[in-house]
Amino acid sequence: MDPSTLETFDQSLRRCEARPFFLDLFYEKFLASSPEVRKKFEKTDFVHQKRALRASLHHLLLAAEDEKKGPDRYLAEVAERHAAGQLDVGAELYDLWLDSLLATVRECDPEFTPEVEKAWEAVMMVGIQYLCRNYDKRPAR
Repeated sequence: MDPSTLETFDQSLRRCEARPFFLDLFYEKFLASSPEVRKKFEKTDFVHQKRALRASLHHLLLAAEDEKKGPDRYLAEVAERHAAGQLDVGAELYDLWLDSLLATVRECDPEFTPEVEKAWEAVMMVGIQYLCRNYDKRPAR
């Protein structure tokens, strides 16, 4: 991925994270997006979940910097956890996840532009595509 896209994403992420309500707003939107999403998160510890998402957003940036080795290095455990054998997060839920995330970034980034949106989409798709490719894989033993 080109450095300009990575930098645009990184700067936008910093602006969003400066808003203390960023992750709360995201989960509000995501949970409202579908009864299936709400069901997946019924017993979720959201303090832990928000920490995990914050870390994942940074891991996605690192993975996008090296699309060949990066996803395996930074997202393998996430992919295993989200696969059919564990949390069973299918591709349709990633559409809702991305839509909710982009809507949240639109509200939280005071410098939001179409370029910022494209940068978020590009970086997030590295992870989403990786998770979808690994959905049916059996856990490593």
